[in-house]
Amino acid sequence: MRSRSSRSLERDETALTAVIEFLSAFALFLMILTAFLSLAQLQMGSNDPAVDRLDRSAVQGLDRLTSDEGWFVPAGVDGMDYNNATADWHLQSAPSLDNGRVQAGLVSDGVLNIQKINAIQNLTEGDMIDGLGLDEGFSIHLTIEVVESTNASRIGTMLFDGGTERRTASASSTANRQFIQDGETWQVVLEVHKGGRLNNDLQITEVMTRPAEGGPEWIEIYNPNDFAIALRGWSLNHTSSTIVSDHLFKSGVIAGKTTVLFTGDPSSQTVGNASQVIDLGVEGFLGVGMFNGMSDGSGVLKLRYTQVDEARPYDMFRSEWGGDTGLFMVTGQSLAWDGTSTALTSWSIEETPTPGDD
Repeated sequence: MRSRSSRSLERDETALTAVIEFLSAFALFLMILTAFLSLAQLQMGSNDPAVDRLDRSAVQGLDRLTSDEGWFVPAGVDGMDYNNATADWHLQSAPSLDNGRVQAGLVSDGVLNIQKINAIQNLTEGDMIDGLGLDEGFSIHLTIEVVESTNASRIGTMLFDGGTERRTASASSTANRQFIQDGETWQVVLEVHKGGRLNNDLQITEVMTRPAEGGPEWIEIYNPNDFAIALRGWSLNHTSSTIVSDHLFKSGVIAGKTTVLFTGDPSSQTVGNASQVIDLGVEGFLGVGMFNGMSDGSGVLKLRYTQVDEARPYDMFRSEWGGDTGLFMVTGQSLAWDGTSTALTSWSIEETPTPGDD
């Protein structure tokens, strides 16, 4: 009886050992398979490499944005001028940042730097994406908000809110970080999207076609976005019974929340608070003195945008005067938009033009 029990015990121990060895080998096989699939960017079960890349991009992007002061490398004659690279990227203009290379860093001495936050408006969303090292085809939305404060009126204040809307993307991932400073808590939220439609929105706010005293014609355009907008792909089109003209922008950038003046003569142009003055007289699109680039009596001015890899321009904004509009300007008057809608009723004659003061 005792001998039979011993043999049974030995068989049980052998079977248990075999089961443990099998399970260990199977677990090792699953670990190797998972590692292989991850490296090969293949999917097994609920693991989606595309989502993993989004998550990783959001975390790494936020870390780069909030770990230091950032840097800027200006563009030189023969390429990037690394000898003059600087952490003071926030002191550069929008055109300089767009021509160079920048990684926007927002932290100085361990806290968020409000000057650097304000300077984000000089960056296009594309500049920000490139600087953060995100994959091609990704877009972002960045918000910086006061979430706690000893001053109740400050709670909910948006220090920055711009970029691609999440609803336009097929997938998204979010990372956030909080900073406690000056009795307040500031929260930085970076959303990284797969695809999505970039916010391209520019507005014609005032038009001068009949300048007084031989002055230049001018067009005032405002960028309502927090991020800067690159002008590449944008165009202006003017039509009337006697004049048809187009101008396609191949370069240039308009900083966020700023106004730009396009003029027939920068040297005699009143600029107001415009962030830039761009000469369209040399191109013949806008006139000065006795030369008319745009028709005085009646005409239509369109602001158009052409998507990348597409040939057809889309009308984004429109201004019209004369004809059936009832908007007839005399010398020294301008056509001004009230900022409410794109309807014809949103335009009126301005007795005292204000170029650059949107």
